[in-house]
Amino acid sequence: MQKRDLYLQRIIPFIDKPFIKVITGLRRSGKSALLELIKEEILTKGINENNIIYLNFESLSNNAYTDVLSLYNYVKTQVVNKEKYYLFFDEIQEVNEWEKAVNSFLVDFNVDIYITGSNSHLLSSELATYITGRYVEFQIQTLNFNEYLEFSEVIYSEKHPNLKESFNSYLRLGGFPVIHTGIYSEESAYKIVYDIYSSAVLRDTIQRFQIRNVELLERVILFVFDNIGNSFSAKNIADYFKSQLRKVDVNTVYNYLNALESAFIINRVQRYDIKGKEILKTQEKYFLGDVSLMYAMMGYRDRYISGILENIVLLDLKSKGYKVFVGKFGTKEIDFIAEKGNAKLYIQVCYLLAEQSTVDREFGVLKEIRDQYPKYVVSMDPIWQDNIDGVKHYHISDFLRKSEY
Repeated sequence: MQKRDLYLQRIIPFIDKPFIKVITGLRRSGKSALLELIKEEILTKGINENNIIYLNFESLSNNAYTDVLSLYNYVKTQVVNKEKYYLFFDEIQEVNEWEKAVNSFLVDFNVDIYITGSNSHLLSSELATYITGRYVEFQIQTLNFNEYLEFSEVIYSEKHPNLKESFNSYLRLGGFPVIHTGIYSEESAYKIVYDIYSSAVLRDTIQRFQIRNVELLERVILFVFDNIGNSFSAKNIADYFKSQLRKVDVNTVYNYLNALESAFIINRVQRYDIKGKEILKTQEKYFLGDVSLMYAMMGYRDRYISGILENIVLLDLKSKGYKVFVGKFGTKEIDFIAEKGNAKLYIQVCYLLAEQSTVDREFGVLKEIRDQYPKYVVSMDPIWQDNIDGVKHYHISDFLRKSEY
């Protein structure tokens, strides 16, 4: 199994600590594999495998344990001594009132607990108060570029002498791990991704939020996909439908966006006013949980390239632990402000710096920000200048290869 050290190394310090380890993310982003990797790590410490209880609730073989009492009683029969037991519950949201069971395990047994879920609202219900203060959450993304290189190196048994060609392949296939555990054509890859998308929409959006107007939900999804990297609001979408002679309530659109975000199908990025030092509540940007979702729905289209590149940079930053905002600087916009601890960086992403006006626009706003934090312009230009007045310019493949900025 290909390791994902980016996440594993964050979780290892919490092994045997009195916190529930909660792993969330888009379906098929690698949560189950990460559970297996954690299990392997625990076994290297000499733990008896009989002390590990592993249940995947997407498997019908575990359907008998999808309510709180049956799950509790099953675990109770498996815990046969006072030794520490390790509980792994994959897709825990399939269990009714799972929070009560997990809380009881902490109270009644000597256990270390790991759970996964495909919904960001996993810990926001009233029942989640049972475990408030007792968990630590890890959100995982699909493969970033560095992970893609590691995965494909195993498959193709070769290094990557041409980083930019490798990025072009990553750009066209996206980051779902399953796509990079074998050799697939673009057509086959998009078919696989479409099935993942359908499952995420049906199970984590329509069923979980009891959405009745599926056709409207699909139209909202297509609007978001068609406006990747653009600022808009629920009202913008409602107004668009109104222009199409279709009346839609703004609150309905907002609820649909919220449901899609909770299923990690889309990512909402808030705007931050640099001068006013405040988060703005309007005109957020929306990006996809993986760029291949767009290809699976609409095919690859060159006209979306700027938004797609922004999407890739956003997911890379999130995978590396950064909190990301869209920047507002007076009347100008900065694609991303990324923060982690005391670190901060400003990033402009574009396709090509083909004209002087583009150079002036992308570099100009960053040069106006008078602080000591790093500033980058990222593009796909084959030839570029390393530094313009303190603003560094990177080909996107080189930028994504950096482990720290």
